[in-house]
Amino acid sequence: MSKLNLMLWHEPLYRETVYLVLGFLFFLAVPSFLLRHRGTTWYANWASLQSWLFAAPILLLFMGLSPPWPLIVLTLLAIMGAKTFFQMMGMYHRSNFVWATYVFIIALAYCVHHDRLHLYNAMPMVFLGTICLIPILRNSAKQMIQYMALTLMAFSFLGWSFMHLGWIWQLDRGPYMVIYIVTLTETCDNMYLLLSRHVGHIKLFNRITPRRNLEAFVIAVGLTMLLAWGLRHLLPIRSDAYWIASALVAALGGSIGDLTLSVIRRDLGIKDSGYFIIGRGDLLTIMDRTIFVAPIFYYVMYSLQAGLI
Repeated sequence: MSKLNLMLWHEPLYRETVYLVLGFLFFLAVPSFLLRHRGTTWYANWASLQSWLFAAPILLLFMGLSPPWPLIVLTLLAIMGAKTFFQMMGMYHRSNFVWATYVFIIALAYCVHHDRLHLYNAMPMVFLGTICLIPILRNSAKQMIQYMALTLMAFSFLGWSFMHLGWIWQLDRGPYMVIYIVTLTETCDNMYLLLSRHVGHIKLFNRITPRRNLEAFVIAVGLTMLLAWGLRHLLPIRSDAYWIASALVAALGGSIGDLTLSVIRRDLGIKDSGYFIIGRGDLLTIMDRTIFVAPIFYYVMYSLQAGLI
């Protein structure tokens, strides 16, 4: 499965999966579209789903192509996410740090393509050493701690963490697991956001994101587990350990990623740094949940397939 010579579109299961995902999005989008003028709750939900109705067919199209095209698309998304991060931080003009990040993201893609996991995991340390040379070569110290810290954060989250989707792709039934975990993660977040506007009173992180509450999160996790069970045919093994672990990683990891980017945005006093996809904010709004989900899911699935847990 990891060495595909033919397009996934030739596989009936992949076509059925695409139809299922798009049908599920359409099923969720119809009531949101019809009720979008009933209040900010439905409008926000429609805006979120609208972006995926636009992006999902494009992403699924490229995912169905033979390697290395899916990895190329993933790399471009990582670079664009890093660019958005630098723009949001007001340091896009620091081209040495920006280009170093782009080059090392491409190096991560090289490691994935050639199955160099040990080199991949060493990249954050090599990257740190590289960006420490920038202020030395520039003979400058002003604000360099801040620039190095933000650059390392951009590479760690939007490069090293996000690109673990490429490693998931290398696993048995990897392409289907990528679709599976992204679907669970995004569905959980959208349900969580919608439910938080209607039920619940216990605010756990009201200083970071006052719209979320505990009761809605518990319900969203339960619904995500139900969806994980319903789509478990996409996993290499349908045992309870696989789909339960997937649901928990999607719900918990996705929430931590979303909260992490919310902390950054609230500290900066901004909501987003522009628009990337119709109906939604910047690219980081799409990627924030995967920065923790992707690496955790990869190592959990790898350990389950290897019999380590």
